[in-house]
Amino acid sequence: MKIFSLSALLMMLISLSAQKDPVIKCIQNKIEGVASIEVLGDEEGFEKVYDIRLNQPVDHNNPEAGEFQQRIYLYHKDYKKPVIFVTEGYDIKDRKYELTDILDANQISVEYRFFGESAPDTLQWEYLTNKQAAEDLHRIRDMFGRIYKEEWVSTGISKGGTTTMMYKALYPGDVDASVNYVGPLPLAQEDRRMDAHILSIGDEACREKLHNFQVEALERRDDLLPKIDSLAEAENMSFSIGSGAALEFAVLEYTFSFWQYAHDCDEVPDTTASDQEIFKSLNDIVGYDFYSDATYEYYRPAFYQFMSENGYYGFIHDHVSHLLENLDYPSNLTFAPREIEITYDSTFMHYVNQTLRNVGDKMIHIHGEYDPWGAVGFFPEEDQDALLVVKLKGDHKTRIKDLDEGDKELVYNKLSEWLEAEVHPLGDVKASQP
Repeated sequence: MKIFSLSALLMMLISLSAQKDPVIKCIQNKIEGVASIEVLGDEEGFEKVYDIRLNQPVDHNNPEAGEFQQRIYLYHKDYKKPVIFVTEGYDIKDRKYELTDILDANQISVEYRFFGESAPDTLQWEYLTNKQAAEDLHRIRDMFGRIYKEEWVSTGISKGGTTTMMYKALYPGDVDASVNYVGPLPLAQEDRRMDAHILSIGDEACREKLHNFQVEALERRDDLLPKIDSLAEAENMSFSIGSGAALEFAVLEYTFSFWQYAHDCDEVPDTTASDQEIFKSLNDIVGYDFYSDATYEYYRPAFYQFMSENGYYGFIHDHVSHLLENLDYPSNLTFAPREIEITYDSTFMHYVNQTLRNVGDKMIHIHGEYDPWGAVGFFPEEDQDALLVVKLKGDHKTRIKDLDEGDKELVYNKLSEWLEAEVHPLGDVKASQP
């Protein structure tokens, strides 16, 4: 007599359930290289949500380089409905995008290579490129296009928006339309267009208050450092760069983060504020944990890309350089993988920026006015059949649901013009939707 453990029995039941699931059977029959499929559960508006692991080449130009399993979330509604193709820039979360509601669509979300659980055992940094990531997406689009034959619309947020743009540039025929939310296209390792934006946005009084806050925070170094050390001990954080460097980076980052999320200038402590108020504002606006070793490990793949290919921003520091004790030249290179030498090459981003001027039709670009990333977004040519929408006083969280009614109508009208799928205005959409 065989005795099964509870876990083995559970796995058997899952396996039997999967065998009866028509979507799983369809995927297994029509898509090769599927390593596993699990049902994540039911979600309102969908039949089921599936976690799929697909074997992908580490190097699409050389099969001998090995494979990794790429994680895909499939939100299945109906084979006869369109697909929202979410081109993530990092790992994926179990979340529905607003375009999925607008087009009453299925959704396929793809984890970016070498992020989250979509990584080989050993990271070979030379294969972490936008070109390889575009090949991942193209292969997934080709495979799932055998099942979902209606219109496809790609979309992404922030670095995912950058992914949307580079995918469109390399494979313009893969999708019927694209929506890029707050996605940047920097053209330098430290793109100074964002500096110019930070130094001009808002009113002069607010910018001066931010300037004075940064000076005051660094002049109170001796009072703030013990507070950072106490926080690190309480929250089990470690700083291999040192708490002194963490403080200096947080102060330098303060203006970027402030405008990225459009904080109110009244939130900024003045020079008479207590040490605790200044300490708390730095933690609320920036977050000391961003400079911890745990965060460094999580974002290493991203900073590899930022510093080698994607480009990023630098720090405005001339006004406080005399107060820096730990950073000779403050650079985000500090947060890239430290075991390798990184050289920046802007060729690919310039290629994307130029190519989208030729193939960037049927694209919507959404930005917030205050967000520094918008200063390095893509700006369509006047004669392109594309739409750029900038929300007044908007920030990095700007979505279609946040636009004024006139701009929402522009978005809906373009989608209706480009697609056969019916467009459903959002109405009152939950604010938690990405």
